[in-house]
Amino acid sequence: MQPAQWKIFIAQFAALNRRQRLEGIVLLRGAARQDAAVALVESVARQRLHCPDCNSCHAHRHGHAHGLQRYRCVPCGRTFNALTGTPLARLRHKSRWLDYADCLLASDSVRRAASQLGVHRNTAFRWHHRFLSLAKTDRPHRLHGIVEADELYVLESEKGARYLARPARRRGGRARQRGIFSAPVCIVVARDRTGQTLAFVAGKGVLTGAQLHGCLPPVIDQDVLLVTDGHVAYRAFSGEAGISHRAVNLRAGIRVRGAVHVQNVNAYHRRLREWLVVFHGVATRYLPNYLGWRWILDAGRIRSAEALLKATLGAFPHLTVT
Repeated sequence: MQPAQWKIFIAQFAALNRRQRLEGIVLLRGAARQDAAVALVESVARQRLHCPDCNSCHAHRHGHAHGLQRYRCVPCGRTFNALTGTPLARLRHKSRWLDYADCLLASDSVRRAASQLGVHRNTAFRWHHRFLSLAKTDRPHRLHGIVEADELYVLESEKGARYLARPARRRGGRARQRGIFSAPVCIVVARDRTGQTLAFVAGKGVLTGAQLHGCLPPVIDQDVLLVTDGHVAYRAFSGEAGISHRAVNLRAGIRVRGAVHVQNVNAYHRRLREWLVVFHGVATRYLPNYLGWRWILDAGRIRSAEALLKATLGAFPHLTVT
C-alpha cells in the first residue's frame, strides 16, 4: 500500500463503530497468528526438508497454496508442502492453531476449546488428537534405579460409539457396583525417583502378570528395584523377569519402610484422577492420548504453544528424556 493510500485508509478509522473496531482487531490478530503459525511450520520443515514419496532432499520451490510454500521433488516429480506427512496435514484455520495449543496446555475440554476459538466441536476434536499424536510420544525411554509401580482402574467408556451393548452413561457416569469388575480398564503407572513416568493401558479386568510383561520389560533396567503394593501380579512378574522386588503392605497401614514406598506413584495417580474428572469420561480407545497429554503437563517438557506445535510436527525440545 502506498503512503498516500495508507493515510486515507487510517483516516477512516474514526468513522468505525465499536463493533467494527473489535472485528478489525480480531481480524488483525488472526492474521498475525496465522503468520506466526505458518512461519513456525516452515522453519521446522526447512530443517529436514525431504520428499514424502522417495525421501529425496533434492526439491525446488513450486509456488504457494493455502499460505504455505509448495515444493517439487526433482527425482520423482511429487509436490508437497511443510505439512505433508505430518499430523496437521490438510487441517484448516492455521491462525487458530497456536490458540488451540494454549487450550491443550490449559487442559481445556473439546467443547470448551471449540467455544473459545469459535470452531465446531468436531473440528476441535480432530485437532485434539492430531496435536497429541506425536507430542504424546515425547516420553522417557527407560526408567532407572528405584521404580515404583501401581495400577488404577477407570470405567470403560464407549463415548462416540454408534451402538452400545449397555445403557448410555451421561457425562461419564458411575459404576453400578463397587469393585474392580465394575471398572475394568486397568492403567499401569511406573515412576522412578527422578520423576520420569510411563503409563500404559494394560487391558481390561484385574491386573495380571502377563499384562505387566507386555508393559514393563522394554522400559525398565534389569538392575532396578521394583517397589509396589502387595498385588500378587507384581510378585509373579518380578520373579519371572529376574527383577528385584519389594512390596509395602498398604492394607496393614504400612506405607513407608525406609526407601521402600509407593508415595510418588500414588501422588501421580491422584493428579491423574483429578485431571480426568474435567473431561467427564474419556473414551477408552483414546486413553493413551490422554495419558500422553497428562505426561506433557506433569513433566513440563512442553510449556508454550509454539513448543507444542513443534512437537506435533515431530520437533521435540533439545533436552532428551532418558
